[in-house]
Amino acid sequence: MCGIGGLVYTRGTQPCGQDVLDRMAAALQHRGPDGAHFARFPHADLIHTRLSIIDIAGGDQPLSAGSGTLIANGEIYNDPDIRAQIGPEHFTTGSDCESPLRLWERHGADFPRHLRGMYAIALYDSAQDELLLSRDPFGIKPLYFTEFDGGVAFASEPAVLLAANLAPRTASPIARDELLQLQFTTGRESIFKGISRVLPGETVRIVQGRILDRQRLSPLPSPPKTQPPLTEETALAQLDEALMNSVQAHERADVPFGLFLSGGIDSASLLTAMSRLPRPEKLRTWTAVFDAPNAANEAEAAAALARGAQAEHQTVRITANKVWQHLPAIVACMDDPAADYAIIPTWFLAQEATKDVRVILSGEGGDELFAGYGRYRSAVRPWWQGGRRMWRHGMFDSLDILRNRPTRWRDGIMAAEMAAPHAPTRLSTAQAVDIAEWLPNDLLLKLDRCLMAHGLEGRTPLLDPIVADLAWRLPDTLRVRGDKGKWLLRRWLEQHCPAARPFAPKQGFTVPIGAWIAQDGARLGQLVAQQDCIQEIAKPERVRALFQAAAARKTGPAAWTLLFYALWHRTHIRGLAPTGDVFETLNQSS
Repeated sequence: MCGIGGLVYTRGTQPCGQDVLDRMAAALQHRGPDGAHFARFPHADLIHTRLSIIDIAGGDQPLSAGSGTLIANGEIYNDPDIRAQIGPEHFTTGSDCESPLRLWERHGADFPRHLRGMYAIALYDSAQDELLLSRDPFGIKPLYFTEFDGGVAFASEPAVLLAANLAPRTASPIARDELLQLQFTTGRESIFKGISRVLPGETVRIVQGRILDRQRLSPLPSPPKTQPPLTEETALAQLDEALMNSVQAHERADVPFGLFLSGGIDSASLLTAMSRLPRPEKLRTWTAVFDAPNAANEAEAAAALARGAQAEHQTVRITANKVWQHLPAIVACMDDPAADYAIIPTWFLAQEATKDVRVILSGEGGDELFAGYGRYRSAVRPWWQGGRRMWRHGMFDSLDILRNRPTRWRDGIMAAEMAAPHAPTRLSTAQAVDIAEWLPNDLLLKLDRCLMAHGLEGRTPLLDPIVADLAWRLPDTLRVRGDKGKWLLRRWLEQHCPAARPFAPKQGFTVPIGAWIAQDGARLGQLVAQQDCIQEIAKPERVRALFQAAAARKTGPAAWTLLFYALWHRTHIRGLAPTGDVFETLNQSS
C-alpha cells in the first residue's frame, strides 16, 4: 500500500517548485513510510511514497515502460495470471503494480478492465502528454483531484492537496449538511470546495492538463437475461470455491498479515477460509472490546473462534479515557469525513496490529453483497407491511438542534437510487445504492484512513469480482429468508464452522459512544457548543442539553456527530494540529 500524488500542467504553465512536491510527499508519508520517489517531466510531476508489501527489494515506483510512467496505491490480485498471459520476459520487477503498466502498453486506457484488485493508479504518457487516473470498481482505494488555472493536481487524500495549498480549506455547506444527516458524504464532489473524487471504477483521462473524458466500470455484473435457477446446494458449492479463491489471492504478500475478527458472520467466514489454507506460521487476529456498562461484547465468541482456528489472538480493550486521549488524532486521519463511530475501534485495532503485521484482512462488504442489513428487509416490504425507503431520516431530524433544517442532504442517495435501474429486484436495488455510496464513502474510507494512519494495508476479500459475481446472481431467497439476512453466507459458515453459530441472535458491535459522552456530557457539551463552526450551524443551548442527554439512543449519535465535526473542522478547515486530548484540543482558542 502506498501514497500517490502529482500535477499535470497546461501548456505554458510553469511547473511547481520542489517545495510543493516535498509538502505533498510529507503529507503522504504515513501512507508510504518506506521511502518517497519523484518523477519530473516538462508537463507533469509524479510522487510515490511506498509501503513495501510485494517485491520489497525491487518494487520501488515510479515504474516506466516506453513513454509510460506509473505510480499506484493498491494490490493486483491477478498479477500472476497477467504475467503468464503476457510472458514473464516482458517484466523487469516482481511488483504486482507492473501488471497495469504492461496492460496499458497493449490496451491503452482500457487497461483497468483486465485488473482484479484494489487500486488507485496514475499513469502518465509523456509522448502524448496524457494522464490516466483510475480507481478500482468498489472504491477500496481512494483518489482525489482538483482543477486549477494551470492544470490538475491529484493525490490519495484531500489533506495532501490542502497541505500543498493546491485547494482552499473551504467546506461546502451542502456536503456539510449531508455529513451531519448521513454521517458521510456522497457523489463526486468532496466536502472541500474544488476537490473531487475519482469515482469507484472510473478512469479520468487528462490531456495537456485538461480533463478530456471519463469512463467507468461497475463493481456489479449485469444480470443475465436468462439463467437457470440457482439451487442452494449449487450456490453453496460455488460460494465455497469463490471464497477460497479470493482469500488465497488476498493473502499474497511478502510481509506478515492478520485479520480483524469481530465475532460476526463476515470476519468469521474469512477466518474459516483462512484456517483451511496452509501457512508457515500461526495466523494472527485482533478483536476490540469496549469498557462501558451494558456494551455489546463479542470478544469471548471471537476468542473462541480464534482458538478453534489455532490463531494467535489479541483482545484490544477500549476505554473512555483512551478514546478521549486519542480522538483528535483519530478524527484528524479522516480528512474526507465519515462520522462513523466505528472509526474508534478500527483505529485502536490498527494501532495494535501494526506492531506485528503489515497487512490486515477485514470483512467489509459482506453486508452489502449478501444483504445483511435490516434496512434491506424493510426496503423490500410493501408499504402496507411497513416497507420504507432507505436513509429516509437524517441524524438531526426532530431534535431541534440545527439553526436551519437541511433540505438537500438526501440528494446523493436519490441520485444513487436513480442510477441503479439494472438491479432486477427491490432488494438488489437497495444493495446497489449502498455499494455505490455507503460502502466507498463510509466503510472503505474508514478502513483505509484508520489503517494507513498506522502504516497498515487493509484488504477486503469479500469485495472481489469472483465473490461479487456469485453474490449478484443469487435469488432473493438466498440473500434474505425470514428475519435473517446473508442467508447463503450463514449456511456456508454453518457447514464449515458450526462453532460460529451463524444463526444465533447477534449481540452487535455498537460502540458505546453515547454512554461515554454522557459521562462527561456537561464539559464536552460546553466545549463543543463554544466552537465557531458549531455556533454557525447549531443552537448552543440545545447542543449543551444534547450532550447531557447523550446516553439516549437518538441523542447519542447526534452528540457524537457534532463532536466529530468540531474536531474535524478544527483540523481540516482551520488547519490546526491536534494539541492533546479531546478536552485540551477543543479548549484551544487558536
